[in-house]
Amino acid sequence: MLTALLVGGMIAIGAVPRTLLPTLGYKPKDQRRFNAYTKTVAHRLVQQGLATWVRRDGTAYLRITAAGRHKISLLKETMKLKDEHRRWDKRWRMVAFDLPERRRVTRAKLRAMMAGVGFIRLQDSVWVYPHDCEEFVALLKAELKIGKDALYAVVEKIENDKSIRVHFHLPPE
Repeated sequence: MLTALLVGGMIAIGAVPRTLLPTLGYKPKDQRRFNAYTKTVAHRLVQQGLATWVRRDGTAYLRITAAGRHKISLLKETMKLKDEHRRWDKRWRMVAFDLPERRRVTRAKLRAMMAGVGFIRLQDSVWVYPHDCEEFVALLKAELKIGKDALYAVVEKIENDKSIRVHFHLPPE
């Protein structure tokens, strides 16, 4: 979740417009529980000093702190090292984003940072990773101030994922 915060300014996937979630194939079973979960993660980041709440125009945004930025750099390095020794839980972590053309520099930074930690591109704005990286995505969303423009999802199955499994050296289905 710290990574998602880095990616975008607002932490919560709950801040993503509700109309966007079904188009990405995700519909929370219990919307109240889903919103509570995102608030809990945000609260945990604030408690750890990795993020802080900022109010602007009557809306609260979660912003990353210097400690959060430092944690991101550490997470990037440890994600690479841990992946070689982690067992895969047969779930994909997917980041989908929709940034307007006026934010193309931010979009390029996001793509570069995700590629740098090992995500692979499924489509221009859809990237996938085999291991838990919620904290990294939360921090990334906060750093780039794109909270509501990016969505982190855990996916059970991706159609025709053989090439993705090969890329990550994962066992065939």
